[in-house]
Amino acid sequence: MSKRNVYSAYRFWVEIDGLTEAVFSECSGLQTETEVVEWEEGGENRFRHRFPGRVKYANIVLKRGIATPELWKWYADIARGTIQRRNLSVVLYGYAGTPEVRWNLKHALPVKWVGPTFKSGSSEAAVETLELIYEHFERV
Repeated sequence: MSKRNVYSAYRFWVEIDGLTEAVFSECSGLQTETEVVEWEEGGENRFRHRFPGRVKYANIVLKRGIATPELWKWYADIARGTIQRRNLSVVLYGYAGTPEVRWNLKHALPVKWVGPTFKSGSSEAAVETLELIYEHFERV
């Protein structure tokens, strides 16, 4: 029987180039999909040839309490037309507190910001959401 590592989903850290604070309570969207290209061969009616095509990446969604001024400025600069792509890493930590798996996202750019929902009488924390696009990622 092979030994398999099991990790907790709550032990992660997000590193963003040039930003000093990037603590998030939730990270989703680490997803990739290869498109399938079909080709129909003349005279062969039993099947279609299927080949791998382009790779697509989902947007990554980061949630946290109120954003730091640096994180907000990055998004606000994009909205004003000053585009600054950054590399981003999502690092999963093991039970011993050491980094176990890392996803490096290349040339990320924030494309959506969602502010907190306010509700009187609620005890929930104020949470902001930042959605980013990126060119590709690698798992190391």
